[in-house]
Amino acid sequence: MNDKTAEKPAAQDAKAQEAKGQDYSQTLFLPQTEFPMRAGLPQREPELLARWAKMDLYRKLRETAKGRDRFVLHDGPPYANGNIHIGHALNKVLKDLVTRSQQMLGHDSNYVPGWDCHGLPIEWKIEEQYRAKGLNKDDVPVVEFRRECRAFAEHWVDVQRTEFKRLGVEGDWDDPYLTMAYPAEAQIAREIMKFAQNGMLYRGSKPVMWSVVEKTALAEAEVEYEEHVSDTVFVAFPVLGSGPLAGASVVIWTTTPWTIPGNRAISFHHKLAYGLYRVTAAPENNWAKLGATYVLAKNLAEGVFKAAKVEAFELVADVSAEQLAGLTAAHPLRGQGYEFDVPLLDGDHVTDDAGTGFVHTAPGHGREDFDIWMASGRMLAERGIETRIPYTVDADGRFTKDAPGFEGAQVITDKGEKGNANDVVIKALAASGNLVARGRLKHQYPHSWRSKKPVIFRNTPQWFIAMDKPYGDAGAPDPAAPAPVAGGNADTLRNRALKAIKDTQWVPAAGENRINGMIANRPDWVVSRQRAWGVPITVFVAKETKEVLVDAKVNAAIAEAFEAEGADAWFSDTDGARFLKPFGYDPAQYERVTDVLDVWFDSGSTHAFTLEKRADLKTHRVVDGGRDKVMYLEGSDQHRGWFHSSLLESCGTRGRAPYDVVLTHGFCLDEKGEKMSKSKGNVTAPQDVIKDSGADILRLWVAAADYSDDLRIGKEILKTFVETYRKLRNTMRWMLGTLAHFSEEIRVTEPASMPELERLMLHRLAELGPQVEEAYRTYDYKKVVNLLSQFMNTELSAFYFDVRKDALYCDPRSSHVRKSALTVVDQLFRCLTTWLAPILVFTAEEAWLERYPDQKAGEGSVHLELFAPVQESWFDPELAERWAKVRRVRRVVTGALELERAAKRIGSSLEAAPVVHITDADLRAAVSGLDLAEICITSGARISDVEGPEEAFRLADVPGVSVVPVRASGVKCARSWKYFDPATAEADYPDVTPRDARALRELRRAA
Repeated sequence: MNDKTAEKPAAQDAKAQEAKGQDYSQTLFLPQTEFPMRAGLPQREPELLARWAKMDLYRKLRETAKGRDRFVLHDGPPYANGNIHIGHALNKVLKDLVTRSQQMLGHDSNYVPGWDCHGLPIEWKIEEQYRAKGLNKDDVPVVEFRRECRAFAEHWVDVQRTEFKRLGVEGDWDDPYLTMAYPAEAQIAREIMKFAQNGMLYRGSKPVMWSVVEKTALAEAEVEYEEHVSDTVFVAFPVLGSGPLAGASVVIWTTTPWTIPGNRAISFHHKLAYGLYRVTAAPENNWAKLGATYVLAKNLAEGVFKAAKVEAFELVADVSAEQLAGLTAAHPLRGQGYEFDVPLLDGDHVTDDAGTGFVHTAPGHGREDFDIWMASGRMLAERGIETRIPYTVDADGRFTKDAPGFEGAQVITDKGEKGNANDVVIKALAASGNLVARGRLKHQYPHSWRSKKPVIFRNTPQWFIAMDKPYGDAGAPDPAAPAPVAGGNADTLRNRALKAIKDTQWVPAAGENRINGMIANRPDWVVSRQRAWGVPITVFVAKETKEVLVDAKVNAAIAEAFEAEGADAWFSDTDGARFLKPFGYDPAQYERVTDVLDVWFDSGSTHAFTLEKRADLKTHRVVDGGRDKVMYLEGSDQHRGWFHSSLLESCGTRGRAPYDVVLTHGFCLDEKGEKMSKSKGNVTAPQDVIKDSGADILRLWVAAADYSDDLRIGKEILKTFVETYRKLRNTMRWMLGTLAHFSEEIRVTEPASMPELERLMLHRLAELGPQVEEAYRTYDYKKVVNLLSQFMNTELSAFYFDVRKDALYCDPRSSHVRKSALTVVDQLFRCLTTWLAPILVFTAEEAWLERYPDQKAGEGSVHLELFAPVQESWFDPELAERWAKVRRVRRVVTGALELERAAKRIGSSLEAAPVVHITDADLRAAVSGLDLAEICITSGARISDVEGPEEAFRLADVPGVSVVPVRASGVKCARSWKYFDPATAEADYPDVTPRDARALRELRRAA
């Protein structure tokens, strides 16, 4: 042996020694990223908001989308009167999900926020401040009071704007719409004057829900029902005239004894069975006396006599509907100023579910009472009965002179407490001998949603918009005329609205039936309020003829003044001379209406001064043959609120709805499904969630919820979303770290050349892409969350990434498998980040900028992207079917190894080399040609086509597969930790597998 040959083994041994001492972790392609595992959202989110503001992301979104079909979400304006609550957060985040996803689907999806600035919520706050200072609102000039309301609203607009932006909601926050802006007030005035011009606005008298505390009429949307204890009375109305019922009394039952002075009729139903009953035994001094005879519904007679403490009674005779129709009764307080006759009227609203089968009818105190009284007007006049409806209760809840004997008694005090009206009326009824029984009832009763105090029905002069008057008919509606049938051929506001409902997409679909029923059955629209802070009903009424002045020049002058000065121009012109004299009218001959418009008319008109005025919101809607859409989105209560008023206002002035799509959501409840209240201590404030966890957690909760139902939220529920978010974030982080080793130079451009596992992932993207986009297109955000969470957690983190970590970390740079995997991870990142962007707006942006530092340095953003496209060529159902079988086999293997790990017979799965017995031919064919050890993350795997031994591991739902765990033989690779036969090691790298040796050799050459 010469010297040279002797040196060679020595040199090899030295290299081996060097290899053995090397830190191989430095040679692995481990994930590298500055994207932190701990999100720190409360600190990071404001930084991203500042970046978006600096780069003017909103303007860039508009520029990027220029020329696309428009999808406009018109904001339902919240009241500017306090900090936002969790319901606001739900609403605004849901709107942001819509606008962002529609933008990324390829629309110009613009969102302009707005605020409702008029009305009681704000006026009430100013009055509270006055009361605290001992001041009276009525002592302050109205224009000065209105200025204070405006300043209050401006303050809360700024507060709420900051809070909404913190949620990550993108919109034109620098130029929102406000109903109190001068141009808005001018347009609202134009809109009500249009109703005056087309003859649909009229002044009438009807019972309306009245708040004594707030001293104004309330719309149905301003009322909520709460438990209330009411006095109840059974009252006898003596029958007048001769005949078989002479001497008897018709008995009614009511929960509002104070309305008895307003009684003018008794209603019955011709289909109910009635009888004449006689009291045969009763206690001494009982209100229902021995021998007294009463007419009652047969189904209710026993209950009435029980309430009246009658010991025995008998049926004297049946009473027919014909007999009742001809009856007249005396008022129970006859002889005390109530000398008029009380007719019996046949009404469909009468039932025998409770009471007596007869309904006390006070047309000034109930809608159904009013309707039947007015419908019977001609018949009553023919019978010589006075049809005038009395004003028995004034604005302060006190009896007027139209309630003889009770003037000044209060139904409800100005504090919202029960007055003495019931007591004095019940006392008078007892004295008259016509009180049969009294009691108390706990039931649901209407309350003002602001003051939380009970309301009353009272007859008041108000301004109305007619629902059933045909367009083109002159004069006010005839209240005595029968109402047209809804859905008929007449061109009425009701029929226009019903048609528009059918032309609108309702999400969820049940919303259509709900609003359809409300429109079909609603009374004329009461649009007047007796308040100061609002847009006035800008009409003049001729004092002599009572007709509304309709003059286009006067109307134009009013609108022009409002454009320059706001609605204060109306109130500063106390006699109307400013708008009447220049056009030849004598102000002394006209009444200037001082009522303001219902705020629902204000918000119902927002389309007129936003969608039709702003260039960035104008659309060529589908209904006009275009491709643009307008969506309204609010809580389900808005079927009777904003959706409702917007529909009526637009149909009344434009003949159609202002929207194409209406989406509704439920309300926020606590974790037990109970309504939130500060007194219960169960309120979840969005500000607290953001401070503790970040807005993205709140957004994830909104997106994952079934918004069509009520949504629950609380600390424990939020914990689950924090965990869901953590898993999603970690998946994003792993992809970012892995992609630190990717560059365009190594991209595999031909998917067909990729390994099956990579092609399977591309197939899954090809499947997911249309599903995710369709879910976004149909506003099904919970489906998006479910699809992406399941894919990222189960198919990526727990399967694909787990399997491919070995190749990605350990394969040589030149490895086609590694390049293919990196190419697929890059595609996965683009798809998943854009798909998640509408939901996790901050996290998606943070990840995007980490991935693309050039965009971070410039003014790029994931939110300026479209959803990442997927290729139809990736779709490979046959491959997916095969791998579904492969994964079934893998599940049995991993199940067997879990037991080994639990028994501490192995540590990691790489310590195993199981024998996999596959007797199912289909499953065996599926794994044929694949590296099962790689798929199962073991150091080896042997497939057998014979049945495994009895002790082999099996899963009941995967028949034909059994696994015998075997510990891997050989030595542990110092780099990849796989076990391998040391005889296969290369001399230069004796402690690593040949694959790892190739990787090390490449690294050394590149160094």
